[in-house]
Amino acid sequence: MKAPIFNTYVESVCELFNIDKEVLFTKTKRRDIVDARHLLYYLCSERPMKQVYIQEYMAENGYHISHSSIHWGIKMVKEKLVTDKDYISIVRDLDKAYEL
Repeated sequence: MKAPIFNTYVESVCELFNIDKEVLFTKTKRRDIVDARHLLYYLCSERPMKQVYIQEYMAENGYHISHSSIHWGIKMVKEKLVTDKDYISIVRDLDKAYEL
C-alpha cells in the first residue's frame, strides 16, 4: 500500500545524494550511502510508515535490514536535525514536496 511512497522517497534521496538506486541497496558502509539510507528510513517513518513495511520494501530491493538498524538510522537523522541546519532544510523541503 505504501510502496509508491517508499519508491518516491528512494528516487528523491538518490537524487539528493547523487547516487544510483542500485547503490542505495548494496551492503556498504560508505558514509554517503549510509546517510542516504538513514534519511530514507526517517522520511518513511515520518509519513508514517511502520518499520516492518520499511524493512519489507528494502528487502524487495535486495537489502535485508533489521528493525533495530532501521530504528538506529531514524535516531541518527533525528540527532542531525537538532544540530545541522542544512539537514533541517533538506528534510523540510522533502516533506513539503510529498504532502498530500
